[in-house]
Amino acid sequence: MRAIKKGVEPASLTAHRSMSYSYYDNYKEKDELRDALVKEQRGLCCYCMGRISSEWGTMKVEHWRSQKGYPCKQLDYSNLLGACLGGKGQKKRFQHCDTYKKKKNLRWNPADPTHDIETLLLYTADGSIESDDAVFNTQLNEVLNLNLSLLMTQRKLVLDAILEWWEHEKKQGPVPREKFEQKRDQWTGGEGTLQPYCQVVVWWLDQRLKRMTA
Repeated sequence: MRAIKKGVEPASLTAHRSMSYSYYDNYKEKDELRDALVKEQRGLCCYCMGRISSEWGTMKVEHWRSQKGYPCKQLDYSNLLGACLGGKGQKKRFQHCDTYKKKKNLRWNPADPTHDIETLLLYTADGSIESDDAVFNTQLNEVLNLNLSLLMTQRKLVLDAILEWWEHEKKQGPVPREKFEQKRDQWTGGEGTLQPYCQVVVWWLDQRLKRMTA
């Protein structure tokens, strides 16, 4: 999970919200909404960081606070996120992200800058995602199912790749800070789509950079 910087909401959403009897279900320009969400999330699911695209039927518009529990937020752009299909149609144990979450609440929102989501998470060698916040740590599993074996495997692959890079660099001597910073920029720079599960690598690089500063 990575921090999401919300952009300007689609004009069609602003116009729809100003109308009488406006609801999410009768908002017709959802293509425009999906495009905006995917762009600002740089092509990654708001929760698992898997690849998403804006084509109909390939992603979901997630309400961080559910439509049923918080009807006043159903058209609030700050409450809307782009999520993957999350194993939709599969057995419950194979589902994740919004599909698994349904109407449950999460303590922290990746799109709320005051929540500073990236500081709440860590990744282990086996690809697990964890949090020092006990409540949120439970929710990662019981609300989002983010430690599903499929997702753990994907996160471990990118973590193993950055560790392999590090081992290669160390053969030439101590790795200078600039190399870690350059590698971080490769994973976060630009404005286009990011590599799936990129925050795992960014987190690991940030840990190395902190140790070099301490």
